[in-house]
Amino acid sequence: MKVVQANSRVRFTAEDIAFILRVLGRDTQDHAFLNLLFADAESRDLILDDPALFEALTTANHCVPVSMPFYFYVLVRQVFLKAGIDDRAVADYVASMLVEFSRTENVALRIPPDQSPIEYVFEMLAASARADDRTRFFIQAHIGNHTLFVSGVFSERIQHRAMRKGAPGLSYYEGVGAGSFRAARDHQLARHHDLVEVYDRLSDEFSAARLALCDLSDRLLHFSEPAWLSGFLAESSRQFN
Repeated sequence: MKVVQANSRVRFTAEDIAFILRVLGRDTQDHAFLNLLFADAESRDLILDDPALFEALTTANHCVPVSMPFYFYVLVRQVFLKAGIDDRAVADYVASMLVEFSRTENVALRIPPDQSPIEYVFEMLAASARADDRTRFFIQAHIGNHTLFVSGVFSERIQHRAMRKGAPGLSYYEGVGAGSFRAARDHQLARHHDLVEVYDRLSDEFSAARLALCDLSDRLLHFSEPAWLSGFLAESSRQFN
């Protein structure tokens, strides 16, 4: 099973670098500047924090030729800073999660060897309870990602269903998501993947991260709603009535 990594900042492309140079008014032959981007992580991070990059991405009236890791990192980093989440690794991780979940088939949980999609949170929790210790870690991490993504990007859909159909509200997703990140944090595989601090921060600040994604989604992100979402929410309403 795949673990989302905080690795958006090491997946930038030549197009991303060209965009940075163009927005920040640097000459493409400025090798010293390029060396900072590639060789010095601290300088790279300071450059990526420049609000001009966020503004250029959010005000463009055409498709910007940048990679998804770059696009999501710059956007998430700025809205997380506004929300008081200043850890770059957390923004990096959430950006990687958005890249992963931009393919809707990755939003569901798939457990080897069967690999059948598990789409409902209560089924994921049941699968976690039955799983061996190693598999449970992957499921808990996925539940954290899944609930953050769904409740952040599709919050209005969840609220509507909660009001109309009695489905679980946003507080349910926050509780399950924070608890899942907390459980994953304490597993030895979190240390192996260097994700202890990321999971710890997301468990403590799940609500703030969700609201930041909600704000970003309302203004900038345009994810296609997974085909199973309506059924997911309707099924959840039956489970909790």
